[in-house]
Amino acid sequence: MATHLMTKADSAYSVPATTIREDDIDIPTLVTTLSEHKWSILFGTMLFFAVSAVYVLLATPQYEANAVVQVESRPPTVPGLSAGNAPQAPPSIDAPAATESQLLTSRRVLGEAMTKLDLDISAKPVRVPVIGDLLARGQQLVQPDALAAPMFGLNQYGWGGEKIQLGRLDLPDTLVDVPLQLVAGERGRFTLFDPDGKAMLQGRAGQGPVSGGGASIEVKTLAANPGTRFEVKRLNPMAIMADLKSKITVTEQGRNSGVIALTYSNSDPVRAKQVLEEITQAYSRQNVARNSAEAAKRLQFVTEQLPNVRRELADAQAALNNFQSRTGTLDVAVQNKALLDQSIALDASIQQLLVQRADIASRFTTAHPVYESLQRQIGQFQAEKAKLMSRLSQLPDTQQGLFRLNRDVEVTNATYANLLDQAQQLNIARASAIGNARVIDPADVNMDSPAWPKPLLVVAGGTLIGAMFMVAFVLLRQMFKRGVEDPVDIELLGLPVYASIPFSAKGHQIATRPRRFRRDGQRLLALRSPTDLAMEALRSLRTSLHFARLEMKNNMLMIAAPSPGVGKTFVCANLAVTIAQAGQTVLLIDADMRRGTLHHAIGVRSEGGLSELISGQIDLEQALRRVPGTDNMTFISRGAIPPNPSELLMHPRFGSLLEELAEIYDVVVIDTPPVLAVTDAAVIGHHVGTCLMVVRWGLNQQREIAMAKQRLEQNGVDVRGAIFNAVQKHGSGQYTYSYYDYQPLRNPTAAR
Repeated sequence: MATHLMTKADSAYSVPATTIREDDIDIPTLVTTLSEHKWSILFGTMLFFAVSAVYVLLATPQYEANAVVQVESRPPTVPGLSAGNAPQAPPSIDAPAATESQLLTSRRVLGEAMTKLDLDISAKPVRVPVIGDLLARGQQLVQPDALAAPMFGLNQYGWGGEKIQLGRLDLPDTLVDVPLQLVAGERGRFTLFDPDGKAMLQGRAGQGPVSGGGASIEVKTLAANPGTRFEVKRLNPMAIMADLKSKITVTEQGRNSGVIALTYSNSDPVRAKQVLEEITQAYSRQNVARNSAEAAKRLQFVTEQLPNVRRELADAQAALNNFQSRTGTLDVAVQNKALLDQSIALDASIQQLLVQRADIASRFTTAHPVYESLQRQIGQFQAEKAKLMSRLSQLPDTQQGLFRLNRDVEVTNATYANLLDQAQQLNIARASAIGNARVIDPADVNMDSPAWPKPLLVVAGGTLIGAMFMVAFVLLRQMFKRGVEDPVDIELLGLPVYASIPFSAKGHQIATRPRRFRRDGQRLLALRSPTDLAMEALRSLRTSLHFARLEMKNNMLMIAAPSPGVGKTFVCANLAVTIAQAGQTVLLIDADMRRGTLHHAIGVRSEGGLSELISGQIDLEQALRRVPGTDNMTFISRGAIPPNPSELLMHPRFGSLLEELAEIYDVVVIDTPPVLAVTDAAVIGHHVGTCLMVVRWGLNQQREIAMAKQRLEQNGVDVRGAIFNAVQKHGSGQYTYSYYDYQPLRNPTAAR
């Protein structure tokens, strides 16, 4: 019955239930986590600061040109288009500023500016990578407009002050967007090379275009040291216009104000101003052209109708003359003059409406309201004309013929005169048309202050982004890492924490740099630094195990771990030393026959150990080794790595060996492989009386510990508790154990 009773040490750590605590983040935890990684955050922030500063130094300055255009809401006034009482088309709705913004960056406008400024031709000197532009800008600040001499004998690069202007560059389609090299020579001479390095042509600056190799080039000016290379390229016009459109910003200043601001950035301030100036001028010209297009279209229609009406007038006059000569009648009778005038007025109105209908039909469909209105008016006039013609049919034939011919002449003459008048008015309207857009502020640029980069903004912004990024990185890594940092998280799994061992910097140095701390080949912290805080925790563990051993079925203690790298070997070796220093005989066994490293800590070779002992290759006397520096401690190494470690541990000889050793020593401490990696720990656990699991602070996750405990228990191994190893004193857990450095005084008399 006593075997089912928990010891005082067990009951002190008991918890009511096995629960995995959900991940939660609170403000104190965040502050503590950031405080732990303050040096990493500071380093990352300073790195971003340095990168931002380097970017400010190396980035090519961009100068911003700006202009302002106003789009008026009033429609343009076109003389001669509103005369008469004929119905007009409904006034067009003024294009909003958004529409004008699209027109400002249309291919029609950008293409005109590109053609005039030769933006599809690129020529620039080749600089030294990374720092070439910075050196060139520095040289121009010291000696403006002066040509810098080559440095380090690298005359193929431009060092500042180089100038080149191309007036023409014609290349085959296969060489469009392909960089060519132009090498400067003596006295303005140059040689153009193809992408394969073959010379295509030679020439001299300022002496007109030269051709060769399927290319033609005109270099207007060239100022460079002999041997300097220039990258010459004929660019795709569509790509140039797309690039221009992406760099030009068009915004309306205020809602429905009609005032549009344009900005354009370029590394050359003069070029930035020229580009924006050409774009605004091209837009203004095309705006006027759009407004005069209506008058031009109507003028074309009237001009096409004039020859036809002139012929009809000549034919009507000839027919009237012939009729008068044949019949001897000279004029229409006085009593019929009113009918003639009325008929002429009706025909003139009908002819004018027919001309207007033809004009409207060329611009709108027959279902348009204006077209339908003209059609109704023509029908009304034709109905009145029919009534008048019925009255004229009662006249004699001679009077009817003379009446008809006079009417044709008068009507045709009036139509011809009307068309001549419209042609003159439309011609004036086309020539005097004005647009509804004008440039308020012409393009200009501040050459003393580049728009980008802004040193203060870039450095401050980069530093702030770096700090935010590092904080986010630390928190994200902590979120994904989420190793246990609080003993409560272990105890919630039903594992009492027997001891919390603080992280030992001295022990870490001994393990990683053994040559500096070598003492008879040993790496034991218990012998090297017995007053270390970690050793005080191990002594506390020794005390707990001393009282708990009363309820153990034997004196064998197995130290297990969920995964590698938790410090299990460190705990085993130094715990065994502390037990031996208490006067008990201790045997330390390295049962990790796969990757055991206890022999390194003890300072002996791994051969001649457990694997040979179980397989019968050596006897017990040969396997037992004394540990220097201790009087009561013996060690059995892992031995040579066997091909079947699990099978050796399951051999009856291993169980018999442990029973024999338990009779000889007071305590047998066994180091085992990781539980989740192999099954060796479950096999060994059947023979031992106590099993403790080492959990590393900040490394092992709660679910990982629970899985290792479950695997051992499924194989009949009872895990009595846990050892919380490498605990950080500044850890984020609220219940992390703290230790105080309590060492003996070096000068006892000083306390008196």
